[in-house]
Amino acid sequence: MNIKEASEKTGVSSAAIRYYEKESLIPPIDRTAVGNRDIDDRIIRRITFVTQMRAAGMSIENLRRYIELFDAQEDNTKEQKSLLQEQLSVMEEKRDDLQAAIDHLNYKLNHFYDHMETTEEELRELERQHADKVAQKTTEDSDESNNAY
Repeated sequence: MNIKEASEKTGVSSAAIRYYEKESLIPPIDRTAVGNRDIDDRIIRRITFVTQMRAAGMSIENLRRYIELFDAQEDNTKEQKSLLQEQLSVMEEKRDDLQAAIDHLNYKLNHFYDHMETTEEELRELERQHADKVAQKTTEDSDESNNAY
């Protein structure tokens, strides 16, 4: 299949497929006699893998390293597994951070009337005090300017 068909099949843009090839995230794609890319299921699976790993937040550098390990002749399963474990740890940390933010918002929603209204009124009062202070300083500065002449 050509690159447009592969793009439609994978949901990955043609530009991204070209980029994956250029960055050696997928193997070099065979070409037809006229030079068009001839993408087979092997490449489709690689595109899918790259897309999944990128969605999991894996950096291009780590993804390239994983693919190099996979493509190597020697057994690199320990290193491959280590890269995947590292990425899993990163994703779990992001999930935990996201969960903490969700929990915070839920708290705010569940305690809107007994917490948020009070807090917001306190903030409004601080803003009013600040505005009064700025206005007073502006008036004092203006008075000093007028008295200088």
